[in-house]
Amino acid sequence: MKGVKKQHLPSKICPVCSRPFIWRKKWERDWDLIVYCSERCRRNK
Repeated sequence: MKGVKKQHLPSKICPVCSRPFIWRKKWERDWDLIVYCSERCRRNK
């Protein structure tokens, strides 16, 4: 995903806070497994 503009990155909606969050480099390998936008939402599921 090198050189991709932010508006073209994949995004998901967090089931806890209902906010959209976009792909991050640190989630590159695990993007299909990421469900929550943050650790806080993951704990409050």
